[in-house]
Amino acid sequence: MTHTNTAAPGNRPATAEPLTLRRVHLGAGGPLSDVRIESGLVNAVFPAGESPRADGQSLDLDGRTLLPGLWDSHVHMVQWAGLRRRLDVSGARSAREAADAVGRQAAALPAGEPVIGHGFRDGLWPDAPHKDLLDALVPDRPALLISMDLHSAWLNSAGLALVGRGDHPTGLLREDECIQAMAELPTASVELTDQWVREACVAAAARGITGIVDFEYADNIADWTRRMNGAAVPLRVAASIWSPQLEAAIGRGLRTGQILDTPGGLLEVGPFKLLTDGSLNTRTALCHEAYPGAVPSEPGSHGLEQLPPQELVSLLRRASSHGIEPAIHAIGDRANEMTLDAFEAVRCHGRIEHGQLLAPKDIPRFAELGVTVSVQPTHAVDDRDVADRHWAGRTHRAYAFADLLAAGAVLALGSDAPVAPLDPWLTMASAVTRTGDERPPWHPEQRIPVADALAGSTRGRRLIRVGDRADLVVTEADPLTVDALTLREMPVHATLLSGAWTHGPSL
Repeated sequence: MTHTNTAAPGNRPATAEPLTLRRVHLGAGGPLSDVRIESGLVNAVFPAGESPRADGQSLDLDGRTLLPGLWDSHVHMVQWAGLRRRLDVSGARSAREAADAVGRQAAALPAGEPVIGHGFRDGLWPDAPHKDLLDALVPDRPALLISMDLHSAWLNSAGLALVGRGDHPTGLLREDECIQAMAELPTASVELTDQWVREACVAAAARGITGIVDFEYADNIADWTRRMNGAAVPLRVAASIWSPQLEAAIGRGLRTGQILDTPGGLLEVGPFKLLTDGSLNTRTALCHEAYPGAVPSEPGSHGLEQLPPQELVSLLRRASSHGIEPAIHAIGDRANEMTLDAFEAVRCHGRIEHGQLLAPKDIPRFAELGVTVSVQPTHAVDDRDVADRHWAGRTHRAYAFADLLAAGAVLALGSDAPVAPLDPWLTMASAVTRTGDERPPWHPEQRIPVADALAGSTRGRRLIRVGDRADLVVTEADPLTVDALTLREMPVHATLLSGAWTHGPSL
């Protein structure tokens, strides 16, 4: 038996030679089979031991499990790639503790080098983030922390001056102000950023990922075209479109799902991304009820409306009439209701990203309107304490995955990396167990079966059929029979993209 490196990271992928995978379980719980792959497709399936001799590779998989390739339906790829090199303050229990970590990091860096960190969650902190805390420890260089949900940034005075906000009273920027400040920060070179992204893609392939939907706030089609023309990327990418790029995309005649001209045909046009509200941790998710301690009549007491309903309807109609499907960020129950109303008015297909808090009357509407729910199950695990405080009395309808499935909705699972790690097994385990520590499951009635979590992580591919694209993952164990810890840490034996190895025995 010989193996050939057919998709080495950093080189253009060669055409994969024919391959026979022998003695592999065909899908979770499936029969022991031999699977023939040719020209990037599943060409034939035989009972184990009955495949005829053929040219190309032959690999005995010794009873492992063959699954459809996994997708992460919500990623911010540049931010995820950069986060792998940043200070992690996700464990900080107060603003003071986070600031101390920044001070220690600054002391270890060369003089003048900025300190950039990520992962803070101030929703449960006893003290408030403030520039003075950072200034006291890091007075001589920019310091910046990005919140876990990407909706806040905390800067010291030097950092604020760097982004043109030297007169900001607190240094804590929320929502649009945060996004604008991030766009003004000096960035790594395009070449270095692309290298980091490719490295992150290789790491994703090692966990069985064959595709992502990228929601980076950027000209994603242009950026991914450049990357894929420069060096091999071991993933398919659906590149989202944001408002600044919408008219140009319409002018080019682009449509969601269209395959673009890049090596291997790995790049497709993704959905049109819009924001209707903020996030739970920042208390800007738009809700029907006011947040605890807020005066209901005051602005912001129910969260933040990012887009008026009439403008949302107009943008959905504009994009969908040209074949570009919308993907709408909506977290609070009021934002989800408003977004579903817009879909009903326009009568187009699309997605709601997050759908974290839902009014009971809105749960059946996803299936009725043909709107996919793009959910991030690890948020349910990570946010349980914040939700219990700020959505008290409503958490039975938060992250309501089981209720959505029961109502006929289609779930697409993702990580929202860097908010959670880009690891589909962690995502699935969170959906199945509703806990990430020693505590009992949080709202166990909203757990979903492993088979449904797999379907939500494979673009709905529950089976492997002859004629399918050979985007496949080989696992050491059957996901249907393992315990929760093994599911979370699932050992991945190999990953194939169009029948070429992106991780595994030939690499």
